[in-house]
Amino acid sequence: MLDKQQYKPEHAVNFLKYCPHCGSADFVAKSRKEFACRDCGFNFFPNAAAAVACVIEDSDGKIMLTKRARDPWKGCYDLPGGFVDPGESIEEAIHREMKEETGCDVRIESFICSRPNRYIFSGYEVNTTDIAFRCRLAEHTVLRPSDDVSSIEWFSPSDIPFEKIHFPSIYEILKTYIQNN
Repeated sequence: MLDKQQYKPEHAVNFLKYCPHCGSADFVAKSRKEFACRDCGFNFFPNAAAAVACVIEDSDGKIMLTKRARDPWKGCYDLPGGFVDPGESIEEAIHREMKEETGCDVRIESFICSRPNRYIFSGYEVNTTDIAFRCRLAEHTVLRPSDDVSSIEWFSPSDIPFEKIHFPSIYEILKTYIQNN
């Protein structure tokens, strides 16, 4: 798993310099979780974004991992999934992300766990809550890696290359899944 010393994102405290409501430079961090504008009184909380992750096993008990086609962590392994869009349910996000990344339809079977994570985009730290589900591929599925996935690979639980999984939440989700199955 990732060496946490290498994982040095820029927190919102270092990015947000102006009030998004009035544009004032008197926009201050009251903590790492709250900002306030001294001019207009606007308060801002950088809340966690929801994301989904799907654990899919084939008939031989091998688990699907996707290889990331772009940064962050291009070339590393991940579970299929992604951010929940505004106005979208968790279930809708699972179906959309699976279709976008693998070209397949799935049936959601059960909740596995949720884990906090930090996702770095353009140098900015986005805190996420990654919500994992066990899913089953639709019959007669042809997998096609696309979107931000370069390849789809299958691993028996004992052969998962954990050293090439750099999102701490995905590492923990897989460990939890394997431990409970």
